[in-house]
Amino acid sequence: MNVFRLCGDVSHLVAIIILFIKIWRSKSCAGISGKSQMLFALVFTARYLDLFTSFISFYNTIMKVVFLSLAYATVYLIYVRFRSTYDSENDSFRVEFLLVPVAGLSFLENYAFNPLEILWTFSIYLESVAILPQLFMITKTGEAESITTHYLFFLGLYRALYLANWVWRYHTEGFFDQIAVVSGVVQTIFYCDFFYLYVTRVLRGSGRMTLPMPV
Repeated sequence: MNVFRLCGDVSHLVAIIILFIKIWRSKSCAGISGKSQMLFALVFTARYLDLFTSFISFYNTIMKVVFLSLAYATVYLIYVRFRSTYDSENDSFRVEFLLVPVAGLSFLENYAFNPLEILWTFSIYLESVAILPQLFMITKTGEAESITTHYLFFLGLYRALYLANWVWRYHTEGFFDQIAVVSGVVQTIFYCDFFYLYVTRVLRGSGRMTLPMPV
């Protein structure tokens, strides 16, 4: 454990809590992509199956349980509790275009051909693209509430901090996880334009991010 990983975990947790509280307090999931949240729940499920097979530390176990619980609680709020506020028309990204290639790649490129390892690899690849339905939804509607952009900012910050964590581990431990690093870089790239808009239009603006409407 190093400071970059710890800060990354905290940033990740803050992002999920921000989203959950936003939906719960407003009693609305307007502007939130249910498809992205389902993909993240699938990511955590595939990655944390080792909860039943191995114990690393109390911190590791608690964080896994918290992430799983919040992910499925968020999906419940979107698709059950506040379903009437869910914007299914604009949440129209075709997730099969992500799931099929990611599943195929996880069978082709992994560290060991066994169920848990393939599922872990699948979760890493899927996490790198799981935010795309949310970004697509923002682009389609042309705007995003400040609380949603705060969620995306902390989620992107988590990935950036994990990249720093991998650089630190490489220099201090000689450890290099090619699959995680490449996937993390891909995911961070998706956030680059968003980070710029977040700083210029949210932190320095009215608190609401607007985008050019797609033609």
